Amino acid sequence: MNAGETQRRPWIVGVSGASGTPYAAAVLRALLDAGESVDLVVSRASRLTLLDETGISFRDAHWRDDLREWLARGADGKPNTFAGSEDTEGRLDRVRHWSAGDLAAGPSSGSYPCKGMLVVPASTACVAGVALGLSKDLLQRAASVTLKEGRKLVVAVRETPLNGQTLRHLVTLDDAGATVLPASPAFYAGATHIQDLVDFVAGRVLDAAGVPHTLYHRWKGELGGSRTT
Repeated sequence: MNAGETQRRPWIVGVSGASGTPYAAAVLRALLDAGESVDLVVSRASRLTLLDETGISFRDAHWRDDLREWLARGADGKPNTFAGSEDTEGRLDRVRHWSAGDLAAGPSSGSYPCKGMLVVPASTACVAGVALGLSKDLLQRAASVTLKEGRKLVVAVRETPLNGQTLRHLVTLDDAGATVLPASPAFYAGATHIQDLVDFVAGRVLDAAGVPHTLYHRWKGELGGSRTT
């Protein structure tokens, strides 16, 4: 292991099977824009959601090509919305992909260096699995490890309505130190496009993680201020 490898401390991004894959793409783009390294875990269920919402098949053997296409796609489904604006290949060099079924992967251990974990979007099944400590796949195991090590865990739950069982699971996660962040777009930031609403939620995820970004207009105490920005 070289010196550069020992210094790498990524954010783990887990993508579960809830609707909302554009949220995940926005978070990933912003993390890479901020110069962060990323360890990516895409659950089996989320691959079906991604295929349904974008038409993209996420394959372990071709994850780099599939991720490149995913990150270039806008929230409205249009391809190449974000392509060419950044050094795409250089940014992807800061991403490491782990198969969701690989329970021997780096993020499965508390000794693996990382800054924390962002689960975007988080399905109710994922929430239950982490709250109960099931560790049925790498995503759940990495989230449990993040909690036990006292690192930042942000859970962007994307479901409505929420029943009592899920609410109890969310309280359990909150009690354990996680940040429960419903994927609830706000309208005070002057959204004019679906991407603006997606970016607001992604920005709030990054706010909770302490990662700088410029994804949305912040409230400055001036009514209608975002409409004149």
